[in-house]
Amino acid sequence: MEEQGAMNRWKRQWPLYAMLIPAIIVVVVYSYIPLAGSVIAFQDFQPFKGWFGSDWVGLEQFRYAFELPDIWKIIRNTIVISGMKIAAGLVVPILFALLLNEVGKMFVKRSVQTLIYLPHFLSWVILGGIVIDLLSPSEGIVNQVIGWLGFEPVFFLGDNRWFPYILVITETWKEFGFSTIVYLAALTGINPALYEAAVIDGAGRLKQTWHVTLPGMVPIIVLMATLSLGNVLNAGFDQIFNLYSPQVYESGDVLDTLIYRVGLEDAQYSVATALGLVKSVVSFAFISISYWLAYRFANYRIF
Repeated sequence: MEEQGAMNRWKRQWPLYAMLIPAIIVVVVYSYIPLAGSVIAFQDFQPFKGWFGSDWVGLEQFRYAFELPDIWKIIRNTIVISGMKIAAGLVVPILFALLLNEVGKMFVKRSVQTLIYLPHFLSWVILGGIVIDLLSPSEGIVNQVIGWLGFEPVFFLGDNRWFPYILVITETWKEFGFSTIVYLAALTGINPALYEAAVIDGAGRLKQTWHVTLPGMVPIIVLMATLSLGNVLNAGFDQIFNLYSPQVYESGDVLDTLIYRVGLEDAQYSVATALGLVKSVVSFAFISISYWLAYRFANYRIF
């Protein structure tokens, strides 16, 4: 009977499994097969010699990588920038979802939701050009407004004091609309009877938000917060690469941009691979911890 039941389930579900085949092929080709290239982190890799002809040097490339100038400053920049992005990426969507939830007219609500969601679909090549134009010290509209107020123009993308915050603000602007949808979905799952009971008890909109809405959102907030731990070392290569310059290396240079310069500009493939491997291992550890925390505190399971 059990075998017959399993066969019946397979007959019903095989189209769903078949739909996974293209995705599995893409993951294997682009994620698992390239892992073999990590071997060059332990070699003095020479492209003309290949993997099998290059000399093995053990952990020498790792030692050299962590003796690079400003490596610890770059690691600090990575953690600080990604930490600020994670915090802003949690707080702003939650606040905006709460505000949007108070809008009574569905047409206005849907229109605003669509507008804030659009930047998510644009690449940083496009958005980077927009940001550069907006913040230009000579012709940018932001500095024109600053000039009208009687202040000197600010070179936001060339000032180490401002650059990390510009990264956080622009990243939040691009992505908070996408995250807002998650929290709006969580709001729809709150029992309306709780609001009715709160009204009967004399609670206003603010108290309803504090005592009903926010507690109802806690599971998804905890889930999103714990899962975001996996991005601690991902400060956003696409964004930074399109916005930074040598003037702001001190505050804006991160591990991904360092790996790019060392590997592709300086052709030190083994050193770049060693840095990337360390970053991947640490990120994997954080992802594992985040999924355990999500399971522990939000009952989140992959299967």
